[in-house]
Amino acid sequence: MTDPRVVLVVHPGAEMFGSDRMLLESVIGLVQSGARVVVALPSRGALDVELRRAGAEVVVIPMLVLRKVLLTPRGLPRLLRDTVRGAVAAWRLLSRLRPEAVYVSTIIIPQWPLLARLRGARVVSHVHEAEASGNRAVNAALYSPHLVSHHTLVNSAFALDTIRASLPALAQRATVVYNGVASPDSPPPPREELEGPVRVLFIGRLSPRKGPDVVIDAAGALARRGRPVAVTLLGAVFPGYEWFEDELRRRAADSGIDVSFAGFHQSVWPFLADADVLAVPSRVDEPFGNTAVEGILARRPVIASDSSGLREAAGGYPTARLVTANDPDALADALDDIVDNWSDVRSLVDDSRLIGESRHAPESYRATVSRHVLETR
Repeated sequence: MTDPRVVLVVHPGAEMFGSDRMLLESVIGLVQSGARVVVALPSRGALDVELRRAGAEVVVIPMLVLRKVLLTPRGLPRLLRDTVRGAVAAWRLLSRLRPEAVYVSTIIIPQWPLLARLRGARVVSHVHEAEASGNRAVNAALYSPHLVSHHTLVNSAFALDTIRASLPALAQRATVVYNGVASPDSPPPPREELEGPVRVLFIGRLSPRKGPDVVIDAAGALARRGRPVAVTLLGAVFPGYEWFEDELRRRAADSGIDVSFAGFHQSVWPFLADADVLAVPSRVDEPFGNTAVEGILARRPVIASDSSGLREAAGGYPTARLVTANDPDALADALDDIVDNWSDVRSLVDDSRLIGESRHAPESYRATVSRHVLETR
């Protein structure tokens, strides 16, 4: 019996947000292919638990993870330290495992493509980041380490266009693979009648980028129109952004709206089951929008910003609305429209779910990623 093929997977965190969930789906596919999968993370966390449950081995090693705080004069000593420690730890792990393939998840762990290539492995990068509004030179610098990869996967046509605008050579060797999103087999239908407040749900990081304050302001606008509304914010802040949560709480108190701060929960489905409408009001470019797809799969109408990858994530569904980003009144108008046409919207949620299941089947995603990673050069 021959030893299984060894695949090293590298990821910059151990939480369970969008790219973390996609990493888990990728690993499940690689494990199902029969490979021995070893995942390198910089820390322990919820993702670590799920990876081991999926059949992967997990190692925690020092790693250079590009964060904005490192790209400042104050962060320079730590950047230099993490660069050296990360390179040494990566080389040792590559030398010990001698993997046939290395799957590099996200662009913020820039050392891995070159080091893996030097060790003779097939290297596949998976890009989950895209800011078309960002500086092209900065984007090119962030993407450039992945030029040494044999192939690059991206999660949307928007992300591919963003790469092409800043680094055309990388785009020529890239393939769009839409995220695979799992969901419960039989999510509950929406309420038949909207008795009491309209329940609006936000899922994501509590950060200015994601726009939870836009949801609060839109709810306030609805209340002023005589429409009762309740908001649930499902998510937590990055360390160092506690000031923004304090600001959100003050805004909620000033508005008089019933706003629940639910914190982070690994499973979003109970909250979607209790919601009437999901809002995805990101202010800035999103490479995709898993949250919008989760809302569709949960049989809930979705309102998303009409920008970037959210157009691909939420576009083409009869129960999704795209609105101007950073515009509480536009979000309030869309909520009004959904509530006024609740019976029609409710009758179409199953049609939307069928489309979402077809576009984002986890089995298809897993098989596609595995094929690209394990492809013989």
